[in-house]
Amino acid sequence: MEEVTSSSLVGSTIYFMEYKTDLDKLRHSCSHVMAQAVKQLWPDVKVTIGPAIENGFYYDFDKKEPFSDDDLKAIEKAMRQIIQRKPKFTQSFMPRKEASQLFEKNGENYKVELIDGIKDAEVSIFKTGDEWMDLCKGPHVDNAGEIKAFKLLSVAGAYWRGNENNAMLQRIYGTAFFSEEDLKKHLNALAEAEKRDHRKLGVALDLFQIYHETAGAGLVFYHPNGAMLRKVIEDYVREQHIKRGYDLVMTPHMIKGKLWEISGHADNYRENMYYFDVDHEEYVIKPMNCPGHILIYKSKTRSYRDLPVRYFELGTVYRQEKAGVLHGLLRVRGFTQDDAHIFCRQEQIKSEVEGVIDFVFETMKDFGFNDLEIELSTRPEKYIGSTENWDLATKALEDSLKNKNILYQVNEGDGAFYGPKIDIKLKDALGRKWQCATIQCDFALPERFAMSYIDEAGKEARPIMIHRAILGSLERFIGNLIEHYAGAFPTWLAPVQVSLIPIAPEHQAFAKEVKEDLQKNGIRVIIDERNESLGKRIREATLKKVPYMLVLGEKEVSSREVAVRKRVGSEQSMMTIAQFCDFIFNEVKEKKI
Repeated sequence: MEEVTSSSLVGSTIYFMEYKTDLDKLRHSCSHVMAQAVKQLWPDVKVTIGPAIENGFYYDFDKKEPFSDDDLKAIEKAMRQIIQRKPKFTQSFMPRKEASQLFEKNGENYKVELIDGIKDAEVSIFKTGDEWMDLCKGPHVDNAGEIKAFKLLSVAGAYWRGNENNAMLQRIYGTAFFSEEDLKKHLNALAEAEKRDHRKLGVALDLFQIYHETAGAGLVFYHPNGAMLRKVIEDYVREQHIKRGYDLVMTPHMIKGKLWEISGHADNYRENMYYFDVDHEEYVIKPMNCPGHILIYKSKTRSYRDLPVRYFELGTVYRQEKAGVLHGLLRVRGFTQDDAHIFCRQEQIKSEVEGVIDFVFETMKDFGFNDLEIELSTRPEKYIGSTENWDLATKALEDSLKNKNILYQVNEGDGAFYGPKIDIKLKDALGRKWQCATIQCDFALPERFAMSYIDEAGKEARPIMIHRAILGSLERFIGNLIEHYAGAFPTWLAPVQVSLIPIAPEHQAFAKEVKEDLQKNGIRVIIDERNESLGKRIREATLKKVPYMLVLGEKEVSSREVAVRKRVGSEQSMMTIAQFCDFIFNEVKEKKI
């Protein structure tokens, strides 16, 4: 379930990138204009790469002093002056050696390194009028005057070629559109995304924190509210798996290195793994759960009657991610997967995969995600197993999607090293796509581990292994949920479902009685007894996104009822405690959004 990050899109890859839409082309052209403006303002700055990316573009620069907000404004002003002149983008070709000498003469050592990685006899050069030249395959718009609406957004650090051993560069991000109206819509969406940033809301709602300095980057500490949210999700996930015939298993966090040699991870995934010695033997903190599930399968002889065998584990794994790609809960070094492995016969693959697809769609609906995108990822350059088995596995996944009339895109060469996969991406409230579920069909690992079952003829046969996750990483999924709901979770997910607010000290005894009744009925409740005004306590409960507030005063104590107030709006309704419990039960049972 590895993902490509923009920091990995470096080197000669940039030179050969293909832009499929006119908007990509426009943004790529805008990145060139930005680089030209930077060189005009700071001639000693060295330029590197500047591709179009989803929703915008960037360009990396080697500059000693950091770019400031004022610098970005100056760059934008210089860009507008260039655009006003409408210089044409023109392509020419130059022998590699001649191009290398030219860029070296200009002090552009990063361009020289890129040219060294290009195998063609000639390299492509694009000029912007007679003012600017860059190593680039293109394509570009006809002239810079076509760039009508753009905005520089931010500056970030980025290692050259995505390697932390290389120089740290400054990356300027920007975006461009064909119209000011489209740009305005995008900037408004960015502003809304900023409000929903799970890293800020995680702290504001006291859900989690990552203590970089004291505990280490990419390691999550769940506070009580976050741990409760996670428990609700875990309880849901376990219950759903048991209903669907999965057996629960648990595997150790550390396993001997030899097991990872058999699985192929040592050769194909070692740079992402943590190795250490115990009693003069090499151990690994597990980056995957699959080998552990294989050992459990192999613990006894299996019959064809036993298959399919479905093992499920909320398994915590650790991967050595580069510091530059860590991002809140969305990219961490330690995370938990709702991981399962299905061991089945070849003729069972299709029905098992279809069952997982149904499982994903039903689960996403419960969590409030109804817009999903599906990709089928095929054999990568680096793989294990035979091409014949890869073809069989790919066809099995494709047939499952077709049988369910599901639209999908083919992502050539992006499968796992042991098998093709179906990736399911959800769209959140802002229309952003997030990777969650994956279904991977694997003929290779059962062969490497000599897995078997006894078939109808009494002979040994090889099972097929389906790797699958529904939510994916719980950390990433919780981050998605926070941003999707802007922290205002539906009642069934909310860490605190009810805040009791006694108006005065004499009402606190009744508040404690109500709390006990609600807790006995499984409702997550707190009492706010602080010596603060009623209005302030209501406002703070609203800011904490608590779904319901029960205001308790003399009237409520006398009638033995509660005044129910929702987090949105100011209307209150009176209910008995039993009526309120039934009301909450109904919301939770139906998973109302």
